[in-house]
Amino acid sequence: MTDKTPVTVLTGYLGAGKTTLLNRILSEDHGKRYAVIVNEFGEIGIDNDLIVGADEEVFEMNNGCVCCTVRGDLIRVVSGLMKRKGGFDAIIVETTGLADPGPVAQTFFVDEDVREKTRLDSVVALVDARHIHEQLDRSREAREQVAFADRLILNKTDLVDEAALAEVEARLRALNPLAPITRAERSRVPLEQILGVGGFDLDRVAERLPADNPGHGEPGHVHDENCGHDHHSPDHGHDHHHGPRGHAHQDDVKGVSLSLERPLDGQAFTRWLDRLLAEQGPDILRAKGVIDVKGEDRRLVFQAVHMILEGELERPWRPDERRWSRAVFIGRNLDEAALRAGFEACAA
Repeated sequence: MTDKTPVTVLTGYLGAGKTTLLNRILSEDHGKRYAVIVNEFGEIGIDNDLIVGADEEVFEMNNGCVCCTVRGDLIRVVSGLMKRKGGFDAIIVETTGLADPGPVAQTFFVDEDVREKTRLDSVVALVDARHIHEQLDRSREAREQVAFADRLILNKTDLVDEAALAEVEARLRALNPLAPITRAERSRVPLEQILGVGGFDLDRVAERLPADNPGHGEPGHVHDENCGHDHHSPDHGHDHHHGPRGHAHQDDVKGVSLSLERPLDGQAFTRWLDRLLAEQGPDILRAKGVIDVKGEDRRLVFQAVHMILEGELERPWRPDERRWSRAVFIGRNLDEAALRAGFEACAA
């Protein structure tokens, strides 16, 4: 695991602050060697004083980082970077203008050579606090970028008041109950909140899930590391609320949280999940869960990206631990009642 180079996919709608963030990574003295893959060099606007050497596609910076552009095939670019001497602490792939980070993420699961040398660490989405409501209302891309992320960076927080920020955060959580939200100004984010997040690490699936399911007993809590206080998650049974000026937002993308106190039949659950991903895979952006399988001492953890499913029996349940099954599905046009019925029908 450790010898593979971690990859962060950085996404976010136009104007969210990705370029500012990438320029910081390429120019600051952080003592790390990062490779940044962008769609276009022109957008980054690299300061010539910082460039050490450049070949056709790769600019080397004087802080040891390199920046290269994707012309065509991402797999070829990543393979080329991995052959460079010295290696990298991490690779950051920016997905400007891509509708859905899913295809980029899938590259790191499906290509054997890339999988051998790299591991997908997380998808991080930058969000413009001032303009995000309008972007989410009109752009499917903006909704999918938020829904797909392992971490959300709520940027430009200095441009809106606290009430507006709370409202934006509530809407972001309805779209994506799994991603912690970090507030930032001018893309100033500690790099450890973007790199090494472990969003695709099966061992860390459980810590990503909401502590409890909204609408079932106590409301769920999502801790925001930057705020120093917990926010109640909204009830995911309702995928609309009132935005600025009292307009209701009806998002086609949402997160659905499921839970069951009784153990599940392992084979029934696997069949249901396989069928669900086969039929609705293109609409299911992300899914994660920890399952209590009847007759099994270990926790079954799974995650899915569209139709790509990974799962394994992880550590044993601890004697003092609450044994229950929970899963979160994030996607387009999800039928919450049907998902809940299918999940509960797997009870042993």
